[in-house]
Order: sequence, then C-alpha cells, then structure tokens
Amino acid sequence: MKQAAMKNNCKSSMIKKTRNRPQSWQIILIAFFIFYMLLPIFSTYVFSVATRWDRTILPEGFTFEYYKEATDASYFATSLRNSLILSLSTILVSLIIIIPTAYWVHVRLPQAKSILDILMILPFGIPTVVLALALVQVYNGTPIGRTPELLIGAVFIYSMPFMYRPISNALRSIDALTLTEAGQSLGATTLQVMLKVIIPNIYQGIISGSLLVFATVFAEFTLTKLILGARFKTFPLLLVEYTRINGNIAAAFSVISFTIAWLVSILILWVGKKGQGSSAQTPHAH
Repeated sequence: MKQAAMKNNCKSSMIKKTRNRPQSWQIILIAFFIFYMLLPIFSTYVFSVATRWDRTILPEGFTFEYYKEATDASYFATSLRNSLILSLSTILVSLIIIIPTAYWVHVRLPQAKSILDILMILPFGIPTVVLALALVQVYNGTPIGRTPELLIGAVFIYSMPFMYRPISNALRSIDALTLTEAGQSLGATTLQVMLKVIIPNIYQGIISGSLLVFATVFAEFTLTKLILGARFKTFPLLLVEYTRINGNIAAAFSVISFTIAWLVSILILWVGKKGQGSSAQTPHAH
C-alpha cells in the first residue's frame, strides 16, 4: 500500500512538473515578442554610432562623433533640465492631488468611484492638440497664460490616469476603509492615518504611477510645442529639430533620452524600495 501511494505521488508530481514546464511554442512566442520589442531599440543604438548604414545590411563603420555633436548642441543642457523639471514637477503635483482624492473617495465617497473612473478616461479621448489649444484660449491674457506652470497643469491632466489607476488599485487591495477605522479607533486623525498607515501600504502603486507619469511626460511633445513653442525647449523638441537636420544625431538624442529615462526610473524604484523598507520597520495599524 505504501509503495502504491509513493508511486501515485511520484506520478502526480511528474504530471505537475510537465504541466508547469513551458511548451516549445510558448518559448518561441515569448522569444519572438522580446525580439520584436528590442529590435527597434537595438537598431537605434547601432544607427547612432554608424558612420553610414544605407547601402549595406550592416553599418560600414562606427563612430561616437554624433554623440559629441549631440552633447555639444547649444540647447542640450537646457532642454534636458527643462524635461526633468517638467517630469518631476508633474509627478509631485500628481501625488499631492491624486493620493488624497483617491483616498477620500475610497473611504468616504464610494459612490463617487464610478464618476471618477469616467473622468479618468477623458484624457484618453481628448487629443492633446485640442487640450493645448483650449487651455491657450482660456488662459490667454492671464498671468499663467503660456507659462511653464500652465504646461505643468496640462501634462498633469494628460497623465492623470497613469497615476490614478495604480493608486486606486493599491487602495482597493489594502482595504483602506478598515485601516482608517482601525487607526482612528487608536486616536489617530485622518491625516495621520493617511500619512503613516495608508501611504506606506500603497508604495507599489505610488511607484508604478510615478514611473508611468515620468515616462509619459519626459517624452511629451505636442502640449509643450503648442503651449510654449520654442521658448521652452524640452528634449523631445530638440530631438524633432535634429530629425530634420541629421538622422544620426537624432538617433543619438533618442539613445540619450532612453538612457536617462531608464536611469531615472531605476532611481525612482530605488527610492521607493528604500521608503518601503523604512516604513516596514515602523508599526502600522491592523
């Protein structure tokens, strides 16, 4: 009886391992997807260092001269600084506005969730050209008309769903209402509960939303061009300008932009992990 039971256990474990093992067509499909996603990035990297790549399958030579010309551009440092300031400012504004709003809706106004979900879809349905022209018309002649502050407000509206959705999902997963009631029963105020209990428990949602907002705003072109024009140069504006001049230098700008976005994303993840680690050492209400 014991031997039969052992044989059955071995058979069942073998069947489970066979089921969990990916099949060959799944491996091929995943490999093809990775190749399809990485090929444009790899091609851009190669093109940015190619001396000439239009007569043969492989580049005829390699050089870093285009990177030197890109970094020597008159507005390189200014455009990079403007893009970083715009992206980080939008993240800050999004966190200040969306976290309390989403928290209050989940805890005090659950009937407003559907309305807020509909409002978060609107930025996807409004073209950026229409949004930019509408804001310029409304705020024309006011102190914030055609200013970086108006641009931050515009990109905040445009990127709002990317911050709201991860935070809303994180709040739903932790049962914010129960945590709030537990904290208030211990004498904490609503602000204390949000800062010391809710925010440490939704770090993953905050980090995910911040990464999405940064990637969206750092590569934003239309709103910046229509609201401020050439007076406020950002990295995408500089990239498009050099696309008409030299494709290799434009490719170098694309590689620099991608690398900077990648490094800042790693920095945001590192800061989030450090914050989550420190918050895990402090007691939370349960």
